[in-house]
This record gives sequence, structure tokens and C-alpha cells, in this order.
Amino acid sequence: MKAGSTIFLDRDGVINADSPDYIKRWAEFHFIPGSLEAIARLTQAGLKVVIITNQSAVNRGLLSVSDLESIHRNLKQAVQDSGGRIADLLFCPHRPDQGCECRKPKPGMILAAQQRHGIALAQSVMVGDSATDILAGKAAGCGRTVLVETGNGRDAARSLAAADAAPDHIAVNLDHAATWILSDHRSV
Repeated sequence: MKAGSTIFLDRDGVINADSPDYIKRWAEFHFIPGSLEAIARLTQAGLKVVIITNQSAVNRGLLSVSDLESIHRNLKQAVQDSGGRIADLLFCPHRPDQGCECRKPKPGMILAAQQRHGIALAQSVMVGDSATDILAGKAAGCGRTVLVETGNGRDAARSLAAADAAPDHIAVNLDHAATWILSDHRSV
């Protein structure tokens, strides 16, 4: 990857452990081992890290926007304390039935980040643990997609293969995905 390229990361199941009950407060947010170090390595290599995350708990009435923003402030601080940096964090508050343009698998959040930051999507990578993450990356025109096996990754691999939408790489976790990204010297 070239310095200045962008790595899009899903949040739940990639950076932190996911929960069927949603992450509603910081006390429920638990980093997956190696994820903080992985973000630090990506940042220190000159790559821009942008988090894009579906957070329907907001429109389900389970989480306020201010509580979500508090979680995200803590997340950014923990990343910074570990030597990394989050360039931006975008979230979709909508439920799947609301038909918005930002909820993954639609590419709305990636395209919004592209406009905000002048991102060359063909030189970017989308890393996620679900089929919706990989499909959003492909729909936006990301140069590569990486599926991590944490979170929903194993089930997603099967459904993506069946839909002929396989990711470019499958990694055990974000730490392994970062290693692949940083060792991949082919131009994207």
C-alpha cells in the first residue's frame, strides 16, 4: 500500500467484540486482541484509517447519538494512546428497513468519506467481518476488500462465495489483515 492510501474499517466484529444486544455504552466495548496495535501499525505506515459502522441501535431507541459519540471519543482516545489515529468515523443510525443510502451494504458512508478527504478509492481497502462490509467496499470501488474471521466473518465467507463476491483476502483478525495490507506491495 502506498502512503496516503485509506483503510476503511468496520467497527463491531473487527475492532471490538460484537454483541447481539448492541454496544450501548463504553463498558460493553471490548477491543479484540491485536486491533489497537494493528491500527497503530497502519497509521505509522502512513495509511489513513477511517471507520464506517452501521449503528441501528440509535434508531431502535437503544442508544442515543450522544452516547454513541461518547463511545467513539473513547475509541479514538484508546487508538491514539496506542500510537494510532482515526482520521474519521462515520456511522449509519438507520434500521435495515429504513432504506437509507448510508447503511452498508450500500456505499454511502465510504463515498461520504471519499468526498470529505479526497480519497482515491481504487487505492483503498475495506476491512470488515460481514458480507455487507465487503459488498459496500466493492460497490464503492475500493481497490481491495479483506474479510476478517472475527465477528461474523466465517458465515460471511460462505455467503460471499455463493454470491460470487469473494473478498480479495481473508484474515484471522485485524492484526493479520494489517500484516497482509502492509506486506502487499502490488499497486492497488
